[in-house]
Amino acid sequence: MTSFLVFTVLVLIGIAVWQLTKIYDLTQIGNPSENSEIANDKDNSVNGYLMFAFVGFIYVFTIYSFIAWGDLILGTPASEHGKDVDSLMAISMVLIFFVQTLTQFLLHYFAFKYRGKEGQKALYFADNNKLEAIWTIIPVIVLAGLILYGLFTWNNIMFVDEEDKQDAIVIELYAKQFGWEARYSGDDKTLGKANVRLIEGINTLGVDLSDPAAQDDKVVTELHLPVGKKIIFKMRSQDVLHSAYMPHFRAQMNCVPGMITQFSFTPTITTADMRNDDGILAKVDKINKIRTKNSAKIVAEGGVALDPYTFDYLLLCNKICGASHYNMQMKIVVDTPEEYKAWLAEKPTLVQQWKEANAPKPAEPLGLPVVDTTKVMAQVIK
Repeated sequence: MTSFLVFTVLVLIGIAVWQLTKIYDLTQIGNPSENSEIANDKDNSVNGYLMFAFVGFIYVFTIYSFIAWGDLILGTPASEHGKDVDSLMAISMVLIFFVQTLTQFLLHYFAFKYRGKEGQKALYFADNNKLEAIWTIIPVIVLAGLILYGLFTWNNIMFVDEEDKQDAIVIELYAKQFGWEARYSGDDKTLGKANVRLIEGINTLGVDLSDPAAQDDKVVTELHLPVGKKIIFKMRSQDVLHSAYMPHFRAQMNCVPGMITQFSFTPTITTADMRNDDGILAKVDKINKIRTKNSAKIVAEGGVALDPYTFDYLLLCNKICGASHYNMQMKIVVDTPEEYKAWLAEKPTLVQQWKEANAPKPAEPLGLPVVDTTKVMAQVIK
């Protein structure tokens, strides 16, 4: 509400200044004026210097952005391929920053240097093959290098050989408005068949429970991964286009209705170790300071203080999939291999859950008195 009021006040101030300017112009009617609606040398000089002021503003704001928000970058990657993704991003950003800094300066400098002057005639070139070749060939070479490097990196990330498949863990990520479920393939490393038409009761993923490959599948709402183990994700969507985004693992893949997409990576840092990372510790401390400040206001208004923030890996949706898109997330825990095996062993299979949920209920007593047949009843004989 405060932001809306501030915005409204600024709009009203702008309207007031505009109206005052119009009133001032009306008061100048009949007075000698140089306002001929045609730019003169003074106007052109003012605009030229404004160009320099604007490019200065761009540079100052860029430097301020690095200082104010530079700590918001993700930091240490938690997957094997994460370093390659970060390298590609760093190279791209350095090139973009260099080109942007140079071209913005040249653009505004030439706008100032060649500003209009009375009696000066512009020199016009119909074409210049040499210049056109320079500003065409250089971007082509740079972009081609970036694209080839990007394709090489992407292929390395996406390629899974047969040896990796034999030793990998296969997990299905199932997206729906507005939540995630995960299905583990079990010892056979094969997910059972599934179809949305089979969704019923606790079988929220539509798994074909008669499929032999589905007998050891396990469905969970919290994703656990063993560190150092290849994970192959099979992704499905029940309704609209979603995107499985795991930022700290530098992983993202669209979940498309009617088809299965795939992404794989190897986690390299457990949740416990990442919580002790210097960058994560600084971010958690910053968040908790903000929460403490906000909690004081909430408590003063009679509310309950916010819980302290603890870092967790998250699976997010990176497509705007509806009203509760912002809340579509699932916790990811990277365990040691021993912790992972112990956690998974405790989880029942979907078939077991189905049988328990659909087992016939024991007959309830009708409420009649129970007769003890071991006792001899008296009989009256007439």
